[in-house]
Amino acid sequence: MKYILLILLVCATSFIGYTFSKKYRIRAKFFQSLLYLCQKFDIEINFSRERLKKIFENLDEKNKSNLKGIDKNFISFIDKEVSLEKENLFKGIPFLKEDEKDLIYTFFKSLGRSDVDSQSKEIKNFQSRFDAIVTQTNAENKKYGSLTMKLGIIAGLLLVVIFI
Repeated sequence: MKYILLILLVCATSFIGYTFSKKYRIRAKFFQSLLYLCQKFDIEINFSRERLKKIFENLDEKNKSNLKGIDKNFISFIDKEVSLEKENLFKGIPFLKEDEKDLIYTFFKSLGRSDVDSQSKEIKNFQSRFDAIVTQTNAENKKYGSLTMKLGIIAGLLLVVIFI
């Protein structure tokens, strides 16, 4: 009975470590999908002159799920269901830092507000900024994501040693 409880303790601390590491993975995937969205905007706006709503609707399911609902929140603004406020745009997205929210909000606020050439330049500017964030979040995920997993396992093993 004692050994079963110790195994459950290690499993519980490992799960806690996994939960903390999940934040870093989600952020990295979110910004990769946001970068993909910028690239798609640049191509679609320059060549096919497609509408913003149509571009969002044509995103593949993997990128839609990685965007964690920010695409749906922006589409609801396009459909005039809600205003474009930070609270509305980032509803259900708790893992972003405040400066990242400001940058993303500025990006979405600027979409569709100027002519094609100016819009393309703005998108490329945001694309380079998002690319830097993707590099940063991938490094954080690699460094801290695996670190929190390992710390969870080590904490569980340490507690097992203490209880034995």
